[in-house]
Amino acid sequence: MAAKRGPKNSITDQHKAAMAEGRVEGRVVREYLEALRNSKGKPGRKRTPESVARRIKAIESELQGANPVRELELIQERFDLERELATMQTKVDPKTLEVGFTKVAGSYSKRKGITYAAWRAVGVEPAVLKKAGISRSN
Repeated sequence: MAAKRGPKNSITDQHKAAMAEGRVEGRVVREYLEALRNSKGKPGRKRTPESVARRIKAIESELQGANPVRELELIQERFDLERELATMQTKVDPKTLEVGFTKVAGSYSKRKGITYAAWRAVGVEPAVLKKAGISRSN
């Protein structure tokens, strides 16, 4: 039986630190972009927590006489509304995450090869990109 060998190339402390930094930067960027996405309103009539709660209550009464297929649809709608209600109550303002984002976005951009135009396409404001050190020439 052959003896077990260790790893051919063990990860250096420097590489481990770089990977940890990348994970932190990725998390900060993801949280900021998610907050940006969630802060944008959807087209159409705005829903409030009260209107969502009213609809959930109406679904409960509709379930009483519903046929099996309609019951399934109503239950799914209720699940969707409950999730929507939970996100309404835990909205994060992108402004609160902006400082952290501007600290890491420049190095994240360079490492990942992300252009100014790509950041703009997902909704990051020019002033925020300027603070992060990302310009059109990058």
